Amino acid sequence: MTLTRAIGGVCDKAILVIVHGLALTRINPNVLTLLGLLINMGASALLWVGQFRWAGVVIIGAGLFDMVDGRVARETNRVTRFGGFFDSVLDRYSDLALLTGLLVWYGSINRHSYVLLTALAMTGSVMVSYTRARAENSIPSCKVGFMERPERIVLVIIGALFNRMPQVLWVIAVLSNLTVVHRMIFTWREARHLEDAQLRPAGSAEPGLDHEIKRLI
Repeated sequence: MTLTRAIGGVCDKAILVIVHGLALTRINPNVLTLLGLLINMGASALLWVGQFRWAGVVIIGAGLFDMVDGRVARETNRVTRFGGFFDSVLDRYSDLALLTGLLVWYGSINRHSYVLLTALAMTGSVMVSYTRARAENSIPSCKVGFMERPERIVLVIIGALFNRMPQVLWVIAVLSNLTVVHRMIFTWREARHLEDAQLRPAGSAEPGLDHEIKRLI
């Protein structure tokens, strides 16, 4: 067993213990989701005043609630459609709160180029989620692309703890917007395939197969 797998196993066991403990309290999973948002707002306040390392620690704490709310819902048989919706909405608010803290900090120290960079990262972060949600109204699934929320949160934590936030923002700004473009292209292709299938007469063979059948006849 590798060191990474061993650490992962220990973390999984610790999370399971926490989940079981929370399940015994019968706490509503939506309350855990809300607590995650409130903790992230605290992290945003720390970013607002330039306390990046403490903000990184607090974001890690908020991430714990992100990991356990769904598991507690399943453990207590309280999975609901609204719960999934509520979790997604509050995740967006959490993301925007953190980036807003960075906007205020960079604005207060007159780093206007970093303000613009943060705004680009914020735009990409929101659009990654929006493109998937909107695409899945037209096609069955749109999970392509790399820069989703877990990756963005890990990068923000790294940037905060190691004082590398500008570099992290560049990565988020570029890769999140590339993910948006990827999802647009993917949705265009999938939607075109679905439309072609709807236009094709029911029971008709594929063009290549139809040609082969005619040749054999």
